[in-house]
Amino acid sequence: MSLSLTRALRDEYVRLFETCRVRPERTRSIGQAVDRLVENRERYRDVAARQGVPWAFVGLVHQMESSGDFGCHLHNGDPLRARTVHVPAGRPRRGAPPFTWEESAVDALAMKRLNRHTDWSLPGLLYQLEKYNGWGYRRFHPEVLSPYLWSFSEHYDRGKYVADGRWSDTAVSRQAGAAVILRRMAETGVVAFDEGPVPREGEAPLVPRYSMRRSSKAETVASVEALQQWLNSFPGLFVKVDGVPGQRTSMAFRFATGHYLPGDPRSEAS
Repeated sequence: MSLSLTRALRDEYVRLFETCRVRPERTRSIGQAVDRLVENRERYRDVAARQGVPWAFVGLVHQMESSGDFGCHLHNGDPLRARTVHVPAGRPRRGAPPFTWEESAVDALAMKRLNRHTDWSLPGLLYQLEKYNGWGYRRFHPEVLSPYLWSFSEHYDRGKYVADGRWSDTAVSRQAGAAVILRRMAETGVVAFDEGPVPREGEAPLVPRYSMRRSSKAETVASVEALQQWLNSFPGLFVKVDGVPGQRTSMAFRFATGHYLPGDPRSEAS
């Protein structure tokens, strides 16, 4: 049984993504996951181009299914030295093992018919990520947001499938969720989405001066964080709320207003 990407589901994905906050103790792990994806971006792009999907989707699935191990099938993390054993078993059907990672990855994406999917907006991408893992959480445990997407964020506490069909209320995912990694990728400019910025109601906060350092003054930090939260209210803009009015915050400010933050050297060069 599959679910359709309805307007309500699209809105839910956007709302959860916009309000996604990494648990502080997991910040380093998320950063390391993003670094691994960027390091292997060209391999992901090669496979993605063959199937017409975003490279970030390929990389995120690879991270989720095999922790980024290029010795494993993209389908489910089984070793490439044989066909898959776990669901889906017996893949790839063509060719003979050992398979290259690229051969297996193309088969995994083709099996899911992802080349027929054309909606790769933010909600469309999150929908396909959750669908790749399955709808068990939504169907049988709707009280728990899927850790496949939201683990390591404030959206997820506990509860997970510990094996196929085996549920535990107390088990906690030890793997970073794909949407949480994607959020960090958006914050750092590794990925971008097509939705243009449309400001929501409410006055803009005071504009701080550009700086790559966090101020020692609490009121200045609060002002910067207020600006960053305001920028996050624009669809398509994702800024880490860290109190530092640096390059990413200034770039987002320019995207929203047409101007860099005061003191940004890029404004003087343009």
